[in-house]
Amino acid sequence: MMRAMTSLSVYLLVLSVLSVNCEPIPISSGTTIPIVRRSRDRTGANSEDWAQRNRNHVISKYAGGNDRVRRGSGMNLLTNQAVDGDYFGTIAVGTPPIAYNVILDTGSSDLWIASSSCTIGCTDPEGGVIPTFNSHLSSTFKNTGNSFNVHYGSGAASGVTVQDVVQMAGFQVKNQAFGLCDQVQGILSPPLSGLMGLAWSGLASQLTTPFWQTLASANAWSEPVMSFQLTRFNNATNVESLEPGGQFTMGFLNQSLYTGMIDYQNVPSDRLLYWTIPMTSLTVQGKMISPSPGEQYAAIDTGTTLIGGPPDAVSQIYANIPGSEPGTGGYTGYYLYPCSTKVNVTISFGGPAWPISSADFQHAALQDGSGKCIGAFFQIPTGTGVPSWIIGDSFLKNVYSVFRFSPPSVGFAALSSVATGMNGVQAPIPTATIGEPGTAVTATGISLRNDASGPSIGVWSLLPFGSGIETN
Repeated sequence: MMRAMTSLSVYLLVLSVLSVNCEPIPISSGTTIPIVRRSRDRTGANSEDWAQRNRNHVISKYAGGNDRVRRGSGMNLLTNQAVDGDYFGTIAVGTPPIAYNVILDTGSSDLWIASSSCTIGCTDPEGGVIPTFNSHLSSTFKNTGNSFNVHYGSGAASGVTVQDVVQMAGFQVKNQAFGLCDQVQGILSPPLSGLMGLAWSGLASQLTTPFWQTLASANAWSEPVMSFQLTRFNNATNVESLEPGGQFTMGFLNQSLYTGMIDYQNVPSDRLLYWTIPMTSLTVQGKMISPSPGEQYAAIDTGTTLIGGPPDAVSQIYANIPGSEPGTGGYTGYYLYPCSTKVNVTISFGGPAWPISSADFQHAALQDGSGKCIGAFFQIPTGTGVPSWIIGDSFLKNVYSVFRFSPPSVGFAALSSVATGMNGVQAPIPTATIGEPGTAVTATGISLRNDASGPSIGVWSLLPFGSGIETN
């Protein structure tokens, strides 16, 4: 693909820049904090292992007084690493503040960081550096003495619940609670240091208030919203390991990135854990599929690469694609279909029918000469009290997505030509500086669960994409 000269002008609209660094970054003046797309290895001999662990992570994840403030808004430029991998961003922690890369995940609510005293899971076998937080370097650090445990489909993070100053995109929360983990199993790889959950407080393992919710409830945002625009590189050629990835905002919407009205759908008051909204219809190759009663609710999750759904509905999807077949072995729960088939899918949540690009439906191609591809939709079991559908990046790359605090709702809008013009366009990677926050609030305390182990959740996009498949 030719490198478009217009890519520079696109990103000059949102200038401020961060270089990807595997070491903790001391903070200098500025306001923008980047989000980086995490790498996934898509070559080798472990594709079935990846597929199996990926599905297990999805199943595990869903099993189970403020200061007077000046309102503000903030923005993160995104970087896409290794062909539409997992998004992670930079936060600043402590006094003086030091930057760490953390996964941004609207499907979970805990913030945690690896500790400098970490004994398990913080050493990269390939020699890379996993930056860790040294509490002795922060004058505002507080150890609550309470345990912190989060369980994942193929790992866990455990340590203590602590408090310190946390900054992101020009916002600051004093006494923000988070997990400082000395044992991290099967999760981290460079340059990641932890995870920031962007779902609701009721989902947090210790019932601590998430960073974003502290800001929103303190009326610190100019508008009670946060939003994502994600780029697509999985159908581009000559893709570099790092490419521009889009944008994440807090407190405002970037009107240059979408067109028309934002269609908001309210999160039911009895489901205020995930960003859950009802899916009303889905079409495949023009054929309508209506979710069964009781299987309509969908969690909108930036931490998910693909789209999980009830077995009966997913089988109906592939029944409308000639040549499809259920996966076996490590591909159990997935479906394979002819790579030459262009699949047209739309999803409606009560408003417009939003199309999914055929490039996003065609997740990856097998390398066995069969001409078969792995589809983006896969099966997950349904259960009481959990969403039946998990809507990840395969869908979210096709819309401008908005997560609204009040009233609680999720909104989608059509991407503008500015946004779609970023897809597949190689350009300098955004870098940024982090400086004095424009808006600061103070967290108001910690409410601990009786069950210190917390809920069992999983972040499947943390796993490397195994070999045996290739992107198209």
